[in-house]
Amino acid sequence: MAIEIKRLFDFLYFQLESNPIPNSLNTKYDGKWVSVSSQEFVNSVNQMSRGLLNLGVEQGDKIALISSTNRTEWNILDMAIMQLGAINVPIYPTIGENDYKYIFNHAEVKFCFLSDEKLYEKAKLAQKDSPKLLEIFTFDQVENAKNWKEIFHLGKDLTRQEEVDKLKAQVKAEDLATIIYTSGTTGTPKGVMLTHNNIVTNVIDSTPRLPITTGSGVVMSFLPVCHIFERMLHYLYIHNSLAIYFAESIEKISDNLKEVKPHFMSVVPRLLEKIYDSIVAKGADLPGIKKMIFFWAIDVGMAYEPYAQKSWWYEKKLNLARKLIFSKWKEALGGRLHTMVSGSAPLQPRLTRIFCAADLQVMEGYGLTETSPVVSVNQYTGENFRIGTVGKLINRVEVKIAEDGEILVKGPNVMIGYYKDPEKTAEVMTGDFFHTGDKGEIDSDGFLKITGRKKEIFKTSGGKYIAPAPIENQMKQSRFIEQILVIGEGQKMAAALIQPNFEFVKEWAKRHHIEIGNSILEIAQNSKVKERIMEEVDKGNEQFGKWETIKRIELTPDIWTVDNNLLTPTFKPKRTEILKKYKDLYDKIYS
Repeated sequence: MAIEIKRLFDFLYFQLESNPIPNSLNTKYDGKWVSVSSQEFVNSVNQMSRGLLNLGVEQGDKIALISSTNRTEWNILDMAIMQLGAINVPIYPTIGENDYKYIFNHAEVKFCFLSDEKLYEKAKLAQKDSPKLLEIFTFDQVENAKNWKEIFHLGKDLTRQEEVDKLKAQVKAEDLATIIYTSGTTGTPKGVMLTHNNIVTNVIDSTPRLPITTGSGVVMSFLPVCHIFERMLHYLYIHNSLAIYFAESIEKISDNLKEVKPHFMSVVPRLLEKIYDSIVAKGADLPGIKKMIFFWAIDVGMAYEPYAQKSWWYEKKLNLARKLIFSKWKEALGGRLHTMVSGSAPLQPRLTRIFCAADLQVMEGYGLTETSPVVSVNQYTGENFRIGTVGKLINRVEVKIAEDGEILVKGPNVMIGYYKDPEKTAEVMTGDFFHTGDKGEIDSDGFLKITGRKKEIFKTSGGKYIAPAPIENQMKQSRFIEQILVIGEGQKMAAALIQPNFEFVKEWAKRHHIEIGNSILEIAQNSKVKERIMEEVDKGNEQFGKWETIKRIELTPDIWTVDNNLLTPTFKPKRTEILKKYKDLYDKIYS
């Protein structure tokens, strides 16, 4: 009899029973891929559960997991923790020591497992002011640190397996499975409480949207598994017996793609931007006729529409562009990649068009940590794909657009609340509907479109409301603009702080024989660069009302990253931090 999936660890046992595979999880150690089969995965999870019992883990205990990269150990621990009825508290590796301290204390974390020496040092400092945190274990060998293998070895004794089985049977679908602390663009992290049922239903209801073949697919995983988007996909992969290969790092992902040759992967817009910019930079270096053909193909791709909506002549040009140029893009990504699902931030339509034209379908979706996460997602088959939207709602999820345009979500995927914070929970719930804080609209065909962020709307001194998100998304379609923050609250006009795409700007300057200096500081302060980017802004301004147009800009002399605290771990600009850091540029605009 097939296993009924009600708890997250049921996915693992379902894989073993229905479609076991020899390479369920795959991590590279010392230059070699090491595979774990379905049976080895189950055995390791049970052994780890027995070890955790011997360590003193009990039902309801909070266990933190932190890793700089996705890896087999994380997934083994995740399942081992949850089948004991304990709670997995995943933490972003990139947040600061104070946030570690806050989460350790707020969640009352009992044990922490993390990947490497750098994280160990940060967590060890935070542990000094975290009295409930008893011990930290590392995956890598770190001097003076306890290693996770010690607990694994503790579980070799089979005598406690009966206890593991008993605890596993006691876990209910409605039980709390995980607390995920959202980074947010401002304020203290909130602990989102998700049950087994929240995530299980989201996995099952998202599966029909993805073009996967059970038991015969290979996927690449590199987005942080501490984020619910990638984590939910891991469960989906396990459920469908897909081989998961964990990328070594963002720097090595290109090599890993060529080695693994995946069929499917999840992405964020930032990665697609980097891939595209890298390809265009190489195209710009081509000689003569080859360069002309390359940019002709780009122009063809930028006009792409799905389902052969354009003329027969366009389709002929597209097929030729695919043969001459785009086939090489596909080969560079392993040769078998056919679909990428994009989430976490708005995707520029030009990127969707160009990658789909290259026969690398990009399916954009929408969701939040609080919704486990998927609310809607595009699907190429059945004409359920529309560029510029985040697709149609998945099964069992209901969306209502409030009078002010806010997206409200109801369904079995909606969280049970914020941990230890009933007031904040009450603020975002109206009955069973969760207030997303995003604004959107649903067209006559059922496609959801995100139109902005409710909280970020501001008013100028002239009393006009401005929604930054649509303006920022429009401006980022320029290859000159990497990041942008629209500003002007209480001021007479809208303006913007812009982080240029420094690599592209260098390429542009080289092509046009313009001297702009070598450092990013020199580039940001160069008047010709600023004038050229203002031209791009003026072009983007044409899409908006006069009161919304950006009148002035300043270029930031830094790259906005997660590490320098200007982006959230999901690559969204931190408005408060950016305004604080560039107060001088803000004052320069409005003085």
